[in-house]
Amino acid sequence: MVNETTSPSDQLLTQQNCAITLIDHQPEMVLGVNTIETGALRNNVAGLAKTADAYDIPVVLSSITKEYNGPLFEEIREILPDEDVIDRTTMNSWEDEAYVEAIEETGRDRLVMAGLWTEVCVCFAALSAMEAGYDVYVVVDACGGRTAADHEYSMERMMNAGAIPVTWAQVLYELQRDWAADGAEEAHQISIDHAGDFGVAVEFADFQTK
Repeated sequence: MVNETTSPSDQLLTQQNCAITLIDHQPEMVLGVNTIETGALRNNVAGLAKTADAYDIPVVLSSITKEYNGPLFEEIREILPDEDVIDRTTMNSWEDEAYVEAIEETGRDRLVMAGLWTEVCVCFAALSAMEAGYDVYVVVDACGGRTAADHEYSMERMMNAGAIPVTWAQVLYELQRDWAADGAEEAHQISIDHAGDFGVAVEFADFQTK
């Protein structure tokens, strides 16, 4: 007979075991994305950035050749104004010493990763991070590829190597997990701002309980 306990799965993300890295969410990079509408992408990235801020998750931000591709999305810079942005020339951020040092300084062994494009800057970094011993969670709806095939097969390649696909909202609710715990108010507001129909439901529920 299996003994049932209230212990959560060790596979779940917590405020203590993960860091979030956002890679190359820049205007020029968006022009090549055809797998997600730009407004939806920016909404999802903002939701993920607010999640990092609400739960005090270590964040590593990176751009590629900012003078050519532009700054990170305004949403990221407004939500995380005090975070340094590591600008690179390498498509694989794991080949940039400053980026790898910033990841190591978080002290976390699970990386929640999102960026543009899925098939290049996300895939290369995810494969490299896993080879370096990190568990990688790829935020599928905060990434985008040039074509459906690029996005799909690069996700498949990362998953075959051990990466775990998640969505930005899944990260939010996985970190919260208990609506009676600290952070629930922030989670409600992030949902209202970015979670579409569910956000409307949360807003209505909050209204009813006032």
